[in-house]
Amino acid sequence: MMRFITLFFLTLFFALPAQAHEVHAGGGFISGFNHPVLGFDHMLAMICVGILSTKLGGKAIWTVPAVFVLFMLCGGIIGLLSLPIPLVEFGIAVSVLLLGLALAIDKRLPQWLVMAFVATFAIFHGHAHGVEMPQLAEPALYVLGFICGTSAIHVVGVLLGIAMQNKDPRNRFVRSSGGVIAIVGGYLLLSV
Repeated sequence: MMRFITLFFLTLFFALPAQAHEVHAGGGFISGFNHPVLGFDHMLAMICVGILSTKLGGKAIWTVPAVFVLFMLCGGIIGLLSLPIPLVEFGIAVSVLLLGLALAIDKRLPQWLVMAFVATFAIFHGHAHGVEMPQLAEPALYVLGFICGTSAIHVVGVLLGIAMQNKDPRNRFVRSSGGVIAIVGGYLLLSV
């Protein structure tokens, strides 16, 4: 299992950071699903949310990702209404950086603080989804797709977090993975 996890994070690290914020030709479920799944920055942030929720434990395993999805929808609605949010790409890059740092630091953060950060970051991620929707033929299916894609990535993050904690109770792999993700977030921040 640790080999799989190592291979997964090495693949993420060496993959080219894709900016997923471009208008998709199709506008259905698959297009919406692909946005977070194929968007490198979205995927890293959501993996971190899942892993971070397992570090908090208890109800946080599902409430932290649920807060992300709820506020992502709010950001999507803001984008759909063409209401501007300044520095969306910057906010997404910062989310990758800070969520990676939260894993790397390995301190037990208060759940309310994690939820506040996750909610804020989710608004930026949702806005990136929402600004695309008016140009799409099937916005309801697109929304359902990006919710399912986001939720699937959170589940993968939770499963990775549980597997890493079971194999490495001292969280060395979580911390080093968080450090790598934070470095990628710094790179994304510099390229905004």
